[in-house]
Amino acid sequence: MRYKRPRALRALCDVTGSPRGLPFVYGWKMKILVLNCGSSTVKYQLLEMPAGEVVAKGNVERIGEPVGILKHKTADGKCVEITDQVFPTHEAGLNKVFELLLAGTVKSLDEIKAVGHRVVHGGEKLTHTCLVDDSIIEAINGVYPLDPLHVPAHVIGLNVAKKLLPNAPSVAVFDTSFHQTIPEYAYLYAVPYKLYKEDHIRRYGAHGTSHMYVANRMAKILGKDIKDLNIITCHIGSGSSITAVEGGKSVDTSMGLTPLEGLVMGTRCGDIDPAILTYLGRTKGMNADELDELINKKSGLLGLSEISNDCRVLEEGVEKGDAASIRAMNVFNYRIVKYIGAYAMVMGRVDAIVFTAGIGENSPYVRGEVCKRLGLLGVEIDDERNDCHGKERKISTDASKVDVWVIPTNEELAIAQETFDIVNR
Repeated sequence: MRYKRPRALRALCDVTGSPRGLPFVYGWKMKILVLNCGSSTVKYQLLEMPAGEVVAKGNVERIGEPVGILKHKTADGKCVEITDQVFPTHEAGLNKVFELLLAGTVKSLDEIKAVGHRVVHGGEKLTHTCLVDDSIIEAINGVYPLDPLHVPAHVIGLNVAKKLLPNAPSVAVFDTSFHQTIPEYAYLYAVPYKLYKEDHIRRYGAHGTSHMYVANRMAKILGKDIKDLNIITCHIGSGSSITAVEGGKSVDTSMGLTPLEGLVMGTRCGDIDPAILTYLGRTKGMNADELDELINKKSGLLGLSEISNDCRVLEEGVEKGDAASIRAMNVFNYRIVKYIGAYAMVMGRVDAIVFTAGIGENSPYVRGEVCKRLGLLGVEIDDERNDCHGKERKISTDASKVDVWVIPTNEELAIAQETFDIVNR
């Protein structure tokens, strides 16, 4: 069911190309629920669009573990925190989310007019934001080999929304869409070309919605047309990626066929010699599933430190002089420096570097360790400015040749905007 705009407003939007920036004209507004179903989490926001006002938000953590966590917050400041309930599946977590929404945020689920779903991987067929039907769900399921961590959760989220909100259209927003502009020489791997033609093996990237959002936000802060800017966006969290954004377009990104390539992550290895896998297969008899488990869930910061995949825990270890924590964080930080340097050369000029996501927004330590090694680019970090957590702030000195900023990502708003536009076409 399409949410209809008033005729006069539809005509205006046909001219402008977008309804954004026209809030509450003729009383035109709608509630959109944004779902981000991760491998063991559900993040959500209910937004009033097109104004982008957050009505409620929260997250479910530790799905499938002995005890889960759910945090729910409404616009009037009311908070609910559940720490003694088990969420064995994503469906169980989502059912509790809808229960909380009905407990005070909405009188009926019919108030929710559309659902925007973050989908990590669209493969080569799902390249743009689209309305979801059974064929799209089937196509997303088909991407499972490329993203086994996220696809099952995405499909559950799509099916739960279909079940509980039968009158609200679902829209899939793909992390890979922003990276469709990467040139062939950057997305092809040096393997037999028929593997690309027949099996679509290429670089796809991820976190596209986040990279797009912070790049556009950076341009707005600088008061410049994004087409005139070269920006390196660093989405650093449990999953991490870096993107070279040239003239508003992604021209290269660190994640590849899957979200495994590139930076060191919480439990993912990032770049490794692929022969390591064949070596382990021959010498230790490890099969494909065991190798997949090793590089996706047992590597990264967890594997290097043998302590934790949580950057906060390891930073505490660094402060205490713990050798394992220092080892892990040194590798982590070095890989970020390496990619920033590479992308600076790819674009030939860097106007700004942006840090975002959980670690990028909240770790002065990581940002400082990275930036102090970017002197060749003319980066100068201001330690006092850098001492910030989760705030939009310039952290470079005024003399720095490259602006360095912390910009909190807002993937939910970007997804809500995409959803709003799609259902109102």
